[in-house]
Amino acid sequence: MRWRYVLHVVGAILVCVSLTMLTALGFSSYYNDHGMLPLLKSIAVSLVAGAGLYFLWPRNGSHAMSHREGMAVVALGWGAAGVAGALPFWFGDMLPTFTDCVFESISGFTTTGASVLANIEAAPKGLLFWRSMTHWLGGMGIIVLSLAILPFLGVGGMQLYKAEVPGPVPDKLKPRIKDTAVILWQVYLLFTVLQAVLLMLGGMDLFESLCHTFGTMATGGFSTRNASVGHYDSVYFDVVITVFMVLAGMNFSLHYQLLKGRPGNMFKDGEWRFFMAVFAVFTLITALVLWGRNYDSFWTSLRHGAFQVASILTTTGFATQDYELWPALPQSLLLISMFLGGCAGSTGGGMKCMRILLLLKQVSLELKRLIHPRAIIRVKLGGKNVPPDVISSITGFFVLYLGLFIVSSLVVAALGVDLVSSFAAVTACIGNIGPGIGSVGPTENYAHMPLVAKWVLTMCMLLGRLEIYTIVVLFVPEYWRK
Repeated sequence: MRWRYVLHVVGAILVCVSLTMLTALGFSSYYNDHGMLPLLKSIAVSLVAGAGLYFLWPRNGSHAMSHREGMAVVALGWGAAGVAGALPFWFGDMLPTFTDCVFESISGFTTTGASVLANIEAAPKGLLFWRSMTHWLGGMGIIVLSLAILPFLGVGGMQLYKAEVPGPVPDKLKPRIKDTAVILWQVYLLFTVLQAVLLMLGGMDLFESLCHTFGTMATGGFSTRNASVGHYDSVYFDVVITVFMVLAGMNFSLHYQLLKGRPGNMFKDGEWRFFMAVFAVFTLITALVLWGRNYDSFWTSLRHGAFQVASILTTTGFATQDYELWPALPQSLLLISMFLGGCAGSTGGGMKCMRILLLLKQVSLELKRLIHPRAIIRVKLGGKNVPPDVISSITGFFVLYLGLFIVSSLVVAALGVDLVSSFAAVTACIGNIGPGIGSVGPTENYAHMPLVAKWVLTMCMLLGRLEIYTIVVLFVPEYWRK
């Protein structure tokens, strides 16, 4: 393990994070709020720390990055970005403790959207913009961003890309990983601009449209309003945000194929069909149950049902209604959605529809083997055989996910949090969703959580965003052996 090389790359990532704070500084200057000085201090500290790591330990020898070094860069890079992102909140006295600041920052970068901020509207707009900006950066991944704009680093790109990109099998759209990263960010930027313009046409100003767009495209969920999107009570905003939440929950390589004039590839994709089927069925059931009980109009039920199902299924976490007041069946569907998540290769969290689909296919295959023990049957997706090692990896991921979920929930419960809220908080954090049920429902926040519980949930957010393996492998003794 070439730690100097690892710290060299982490330093470059810190420099990137510090420079992105300049956008928040621009909004702070425009609104002349109290966020200017905290942002300037944060930029200075992050820039000095990043430049120090970058220049004190310059790269030398071979530029090829090993698989182990790639995972170390991703884990340390996300941790360093989370601490740097917390500095504006800390210097601006936005939150009472540094733990809260780190929690809010990691929640932003991991696109979780779990917040400890009680009165959002009272915070300086510059700091709120940075809070949403962390979503946008974390959505496609700060590591992929660094690969797209800093090719001079000479980083072994595929190692970083595999460790960072959400999903069991990352898609390489181009032979060179840098070109793939650039394409992904171009598609990401295109949808960002399109949604921001549509929200502005509906009446939002530039600040609010960008913040809500960042939260949508990154499937994060940070809003500039205490009541989230429900503050606007607008059919237009609900429809626009619902559509873009669904788009953000899809594999971004499919968007690229669509923009290249190959829409057929989207309809041939088994995961996309599964994702859309779940969204459509859950939305319809929710709307039918709410109709006549919570809302008089079917279209109102459909509007709120579609928004909330899209929000939870894609792990965005926006809210227009308090779904804890809904009947048990819609709440149960939302709970299932928390575990499903978006598609592989999307900005969404959760276990990913790809993994669930392949696990279901594996269960079906085992049943067929019981009936036809001599038959040679393979799991297929899109007409192609799925390699056994992929199935094995997904099975291992499933076991790890459930194991960490149970252990973390019990730890949080042991710290004095009620059992329902403990399980809901861990589910929402490890799935990068944000709101849960109980005391962390859509109208509450995480401020009341004990100090240690916040660190446990922060780790859950990182585990979920980096697909568990990237973090867990650091605790395996073999990882450190030559």
